[in-house]
Amino acid sequence: MEQQYPSKLLENAVEEFAKLPGIGRKTALRLVLHLLRQEPQVIRNFADALLTLSSEVKHCKVCHNISDTEVCPICSNPKRDATTVCVVENIQDVMAVENTQQFSGLYHVLGGSISPMDGIGPSDLEIESLVERVKAGGIDEVILALSSTMEGDTTNFYIYRKLSGLPVKVSIIARGIAVGDELQYADEVTLGRSIVNRTEFNGKY
Repeated sequence: MEQQYPSKLLENAVEEFAKLPGIGRKTALRLVLHLLRQEPQVIRNFADALLTLSSEVKHCKVCHNISDTEVCPICSNPKRDATTVCVVENIQDVMAVENTQQFSGLYHVLGGSISPMDGIGPSDLEIESLVERVKAGGIDEVILALSSTMEGDTTNFYIYRKLSGLPVKVSIIARGIAVGDELQYADEVTLGRSIVNRTEFNGKY
């Protein structure tokens, strides 16, 4: 039976919240009702934060991570090891690797993984910009830290082929991450060990 709402304004707000990933209509209704119980200034702050995020957030022109500035704090930090670049699928993966405190290099965010079923090809990802970073020099090692899924493996192999012939070592994180797991959901100890115990990638598993 379809939910009946006492207010069209309430229904519209629930519809918008329900568009968020993992949010069903019941949860959306709870969130909206919670906001309605807050002071108007609290709701304005919430709305302003989203509007500011949408209009002012940037993507680092070097690694494509989310940033408040043209170059993110990681890429601009002189204490980071600029000779080592860790390739990840998304921003959440950067956060996951950073939380391990086992990696001191830089990152490259692809924006996803190759998935023909979803219509995502190499040209939809930041792969060519990775190749250009390596060609520019100064990078000794590229660490492939993608999810242990079919899409992640396909992307690993594609990047490996694109970097073959260039003067850079290509490594892959150790398979402490279970096959089929997404990197961002791995616990910090397992992920940290997977990075420390990485092995040279030769296009095979």
